[in-house]
Amino acid sequence: MTSPTDQRRPGEHGILATASRLDFWLLVVLVVLIATSATRYVDRHGLDAGGAAVLAGAVLLGPAYATRNLLRGRTWWPIAWVIGMVVVWAALTALAPSFAWCAVPVAFAVLQVLPFPWAVATVVLMTGLLTASWQRITDGFDPVQVAGPIGVGLLTVLAYRALDREARARQELLDRLVKAQDELAGEQRRTGALAERTRLSREIHDSVGQGLSSINLLLQAAERCWEAQPETAREYVGTAASTARDGLDEVRRVVRDLAPHDLSAGGTRAALPAALGRAVEQASPGMPVEVRVDGEPAVVPSDIASALVRTARGALANVREHAEAGRVVVTLTYHPDEVVLDVRDDGRGFDPDQVRPSGARGHGIAGIRDRAAALGGHAEVESAPGEGTTVSVRFPLPIEETP
Repeated sequence: MTSPTDQRRPGEHGILATASRLDFWLLVVLVVLIATSATRYVDRHGLDAGGAAVLAGAVLLGPAYATRNLLRGRTWWPIAWVIGMVVVWAALTALAPSFAWCAVPVAFAVLQVLPFPWAVATVVLMTGLLTASWQRITDGFDPVQVAGPIGVGLLTVLAYRALDREARARQELLDRLVKAQDELAGEQRRTGALAERTRLSREIHDSVGQGLSSINLLLQAAERCWEAQPETAREYVGTAASTARDGLDEVRRVVRDLAPHDLSAGGTRAALPAALGRAVEQASPGMPVEVRVDGEPAVVPSDIASALVRTARGALANVREHAEAGRVVVTLTYHPDEVVLDVRDDGRGFDPDQVRPSGARGHGIAGIRDRAAALGGHAEVESAPGEGTTVSVRFPLPIEETP
């Protein structure tokens, strides 16, 4: 980002930033001073040869000052222009000391264009010429007319120098702040992308991944009983086909970031229990799982309902792979202000403090906790070696207003 004080025309190095309003008013002030000084000279000295020269110089100085923008693309033009202004002003001041007052807008032009050391030297020379011109029309030597203009000129330059440095420091600080904001915004975008990738990975694992695992188990079970129990084998194959269809729909919905169709907005009170029952049936072929629903079913927001179903799938996958359980109970409990899902097994249990972080095979307990926290819920795991495991997830529900 380029600071305003650095947005100069080619060839300009002065301490004052270019400003269209400043240029305009400097020109206006200069024209008024030229007209006043020329009128005063002619009024006091008449229109002789010297008066004609003064008028010619006055007519030249005003339009010449206004030609600054004619060659804006030339790097040499600003310096040549300001030198020309100083020379014309100096000639007029030598002829008519009243033109010394025109030094103010000319000095501003010097400050805008020349580097600081050269600007100081030029202003000092202009001040010396101004003082000498006044001494010509003053009786005797007046030290105030020498020290005063020089002191005022130097203080003016130094004051503008200090203001310029302060403005540059503020602009530099602002530039750093803007850069830091841009870096922070970039980091937030990267963090958001990482969080979204984590979320999608978790959702795919607990929906599509668990569905494929269920299909594999169903087909293996069908293969084992294909000859001895053909009816049971066909049931397993039918369930596997149904699971495959649901998995295909789930892939499409995950890509579109939509909840399952039977849990979408506007669902019925029975939608979540029914979806939970199907998920349990698909995720646990051959494993004794009991599904319970306690309390008065309510319409659950689609994102929370989807999270509950996927949590059940993930918990049952953990039971199937690690628990060696003889019995599993999945309980969905409705409270007036929250809904709770409990998955309890009588398997070998484990030490929750020793659980590995989610790795290559999936998200497991960590994914269940992350999903619950992302939706304002809370997940707990109670287990001990040899005492089974309970995974409990609870989400707040909006309180229904009584009509």
